Amino acid sequence: MANVKVKNWFGDIEQHPKVVVQAESVNELVDILKDQETYPCPVRAIGSNHSTARCGVADEGTVIKMKMNRVLSISEDTVTAEAGALYIDVAEELRKHGLQFYVNTEIGNLSIGSAACAGTKNASMPDEKGSYEWGQVGSYVTSVKMVDPSGKVLPPVDENQADLLECIRSSYGTFGIIYEATLRVRPIQPMAVRYQTFTLEEFKEKFQDLKKGHESMMLFIFPFDNRITIEFRRYNSGARGRPNRRVWWLRNLLWKTVGPLLCHEIAKRAPLAIRYRLIDRFNFALRFALVYFLRSANTVAPDQIIRYPEVSNASRYTFSFCAFPEDNFPSVLEEYFQFCKDYYKTCGYRPNMPDVSYRIAADKKSLLSYSFEGPVMTIDPVSTGNQGWDKFLEAYNKFCSEHGGVPMLNQTPGVTRPQAEKAFKERFTKFAEQRRKYDPNNRLLNRYFQDLLMPGTNTNS
Repeated sequence: MANVKVKNWFGDIEQHPKVVVQAESVNELVDILKDQETYPCPVRAIGSNHSTARCGVADEGTVIKMKMNRVLSISEDTVTAEAGALYIDVAEELRKHGLQFYVNTEIGNLSIGSAACAGTKNASMPDEKGSYEWGQVGSYVTSVKMVDPSGKVLPPVDENQADLLECIRSSYGTFGIIYEATLRVRPIQPMAVRYQTFTLEEFKEKFQDLKKGHESMMLFIFPFDNRITIEFRRYNSGARGRPNRRVWWLRNLLWKTVGPLLCHEIAKRAPLAIRYRLIDRFNFALRFALVYFLRSANTVAPDQIIRYPEVSNASRYTFSFCAFPEDNFPSVLEEYFQFCKDYYKTCGYRPNMPDVSYRIAADKKSLLSYSFEGPVMTIDPVSTGNQGWDKFLEAYNKFCSEHGGVPMLNQTPGVTRPQAEKAFKERFTKFAEQRRKYDPNNRLLNRYFQDLLMPGTNTNS
């Protein structure tokens, strides 16, 4: 397909590549990357295109849709799959073998290729001893196979090349096109889940004790109600019987379908005078349902993974992301509550869905890891993309940078080079230098990464 319009899953990022091509084999990837006349720069490979930032855009260039989606092998502690395989499909295949991923991230439409080279988020799970492992999906990648920007099939990159693999895990497809990856997996095991609501003051007072509880924490944040509802998870080897699969089905129905659809309709149809009163009532009902109806000592982690519709509909939502050092998170969260209230008072806008937050373990397995310097907690505003969202994100990015936040380059829309440099420090320079070695002619560099990594140069996108 030539000269077409491509949108991300949510529909708010539009690009105009000259060519869109499907890749179903390694040989096709080689041919695409070698033929610069037919397939012009920049070349960007995409999976389900759920990124909220412009990392996959290839204006005037070539978009490769990865259709290689087979699960190639499963052992007792690894799975190998092609880059276009969806995370949820691989998780379901693992379940048949009594296995699960270490990180059961929410967006099941994540492709294995993206998981191997891009940032992800999910509240980190402790093991039975209460210790946490790495924070991101890509950190469990043990090997990747890729085609370099010139069309050469490279030898597999594995943990024997730790420094290179560390770069590739945060390369966002700018080192080469990944076509296969191997990830660590573990035996599936029972997991307990419960919810509890705190006022901001209670959360600040109890935060240190909450951290010592050896439970995963995902927060639903309600700045205008001064409330925080925490989803606590822990592995529970003492559970017996069949796992309760209704809990995650209902939780995910509320989060991926009912909540976004209701908030979308309220933002679209309700008069401004009552719009946010209705949103606040929905938030109250959500907190009530989570705390009083969704609790079980016996679920399984893969049930958290959500399969979103291939084409988004009125229940879609979008988000941003920033991570903050865990130790000073309560004070940052308090200031974020005030920031939201001040912004609403000044600009008349607030996100129309609950914000969320994840406690994520320290992780040095990826060069641009947002928890490279220690455990973090995030603040992720969520919205159905109603009018005012984009301007809010500009102010949010500024707030986050001023408070020591670290972005994720595929999930923080509008992040600037100064903000990225401040967050990643010397690691950002190191990454740019390593990338140039693998792609000296900028075949894979789009305008988004050009502006972040090498401003002042010219590319085709």
